[in-house]
Amino acid sequence: MIRQSTIRNYATRAPIRKSDRIVEEARKAGRQTAFLSHSHRDAEIAKGVQAFLQEHGWEVYIDWEDLSMPSRPSRETADKIKRRIKQLDWMLYLATANSAASRWCPWEIGYADGVKGVDRVVIIPTQDNQGNNHGNEYLDLYQHVDTAQSGGYGLFRPTDKRGVLLENVTR
Repeated sequence: MIRQSTIRNYATRAPIRKSDRIVEEARKAGRQTAFLSHSHRDAEIAKGVQAFLQEHGWEVYIDWEDLSMPSRPSRETADKIKRRIKQLDWMLYLATANSAASRWCPWEIGYADGVKGVDRVVIIPTQDNQGNNHGNEYLDLYQHVDTAQSGGYGLFRPTDKRGVLLENVTR
């Protein structure tokens, strides 16, 4: 579990970027790309995840940073999200109380599971300030991000005790 307060601390380091450009820039630089499924109520945590992963060699797409997205959810929104999920290397699910209650997040993770397969869906389990853990229901199904024995953060398969450091993950 990653503490939400730890992730929030990264949000202040996050540069203001337009997610529609991140994909092209990342591909040119050979960096991992990921779609971040999250509740818009967790915008600060999402920005923190984006900055955190950027420090580990990943570029994270956040839909509300994409100027081509419609201002209100619509069929066009769903089509654009599906296109991005397919296009990017990974699908990340930011597990919080808000994402669990969201109508979009379960749809996004289900869609990603179908088009990307289980090996490309990653859960970011979190713990809130009250000590509640979020995302446990997915840890036996998908890879997840957690603290590595080396002190960094790694990508762990569902039943593995040893993971791969985020900066060493390859496409």
